[in-house]
Amino acid sequence: MTSSTTAPAPTWEAPLAGAPLDATVEIPGSKSLTNRLLVLAALADAPGTLRGALRSRDADLMIGALRALGAGIEEGAEPSTLHVTPGPVTGDADIDTGLAGTVMRFLPPVAALADGPVRFDGDPAARVRPMLPVLAALHALGVAVHDPGSDDPAALPTSLPFTVEGRGRVPGGAVDVDASESSQFVSGLLLAAARFERGLTLRHIGATLPSLPHIEMTVATLRDVGVEVDDSRDGMWTVAPGPIAGRDVRVEPDLSNAAPFLAAALIAGGTVRVPGWPTLTTQPGAMVPELLERMGGSSSLAGGVLEVTGTGEVHGIDVDLHAAGELAPTFAALAALADSPSRLRGIAHLRGHETDRLAALAREITRLGGQAEETRDGLVITPRPLHADTVQTYEDHRMATSAALLGLRVPGLRVENVGTTAKTLPGFTGMWLDMLGLG
Repeated sequence: MTSSTTAPAPTWEAPLAGAPLDATVEIPGSKSLTNRLLVLAALADAPGTLRGALRSRDADLMIGALRALGAGIEEGAEPSTLHVTPGPVTGDADIDTGLAGTVMRFLPPVAALADGPVRFDGDPAARVRPMLPVLAALHALGVAVHDPGSDDPAALPTSLPFTVEGRGRVPGGAVDVDASESSQFVSGLLLAAARFERGLTLRHIGATLPSLPHIEMTVATLRDVGVEVDDSRDGMWTVAPGPIAGRDVRVEPDLSNAAPFLAAALIAGGTVRVPGWPTLTTQPGAMVPELLERMGGSSSLAGGVLEVTGTGEVHGIDVDLHAAGELAPTFAALAALADSPSRLRGIAHLRGHETDRLAALAREITRLGGQAEETRDGLVITPRPLHADTVQTYEDHRMATSAALLGLRVPGLRVENVGTTAKTLPGFTGMWLDMLGLG
């Protein structure tokens, strides 16, 4: 069930921007929303439908995992339309998480509701991603979790692989969680909590809580399906036990996936438009227009279309991305091409993402001749003339899209394994070429 690459992936030469842009880019649905809505639809008390859902590796891994746990999920007339029929959560199942944090962190609490063991494993790179907080929380709630490679049956696993011993029910109650490394530990427990017999009161006990907008997204999706959530106290959430409603819902475009396309307007000059941009949203990508304006662009939103225009000049920025760390690779690429230094702060938690993103960004920008230095909680990037080389992606989709941005200015830049973008954005290279008028 563990996937691996048997041969080196071919490199892709990132195209230069030969002229100012004038492009409209249709962005698929949000991965974060798609996978949250899939979990809730599988736990609902009636069938539901997702329209405009993202179909990517992460989303398809979630679909496969939920099917293994007993849910019926079928495509509609379009692959992005998914009809979900909930069923009893079944055990004796194997879950392939791939490299998807949402699958490995959201589904153990669901697996705790199963009527038998559920075995989790994923890509080799996923086995170093932290898992202890959510597994320790389940253990505290009376759910047995064990490491199949350990001789000590009492030892809690800290990462993949692991087995959740479902007993068909979770009593629920109160639990403390240190979510300093990922907000997904909180979201995963909250998503299943309405199915716990006493619900759940979760208290965050860590020194920092990254990506709070993603927890707010989880709370909003829970309330939308009729679940009662009290988040009136900082760092504490109470989910009441009760039914989860089946819904017919449309998924917003992924605003973080839109970021590289919109940022391209600053580097190349010209205008890029993204339709379907929401007026109100819980997505962290909502910060993109303001940040691009601070770096030299202009933006406007009319009729649901976000328009960003640039002149080819990029200014440095000092910004705290604690709430939207997934944007860091895009803004690191812009910073490397700016006319003054930049500091990206509040993103220490990126060291535990698909790769250690801080180390990877610093290494690859330096490989191209730039200057990027890690700090305790981020990066300081000082622009330098860049030269061609092959940028390594570390099986990280956002490393690949940030490299494509650098390639707009750096002739001959190549991207290793650009296909890793299929994790959240299938067809990325075609979309990129179309934006540049090269499709």
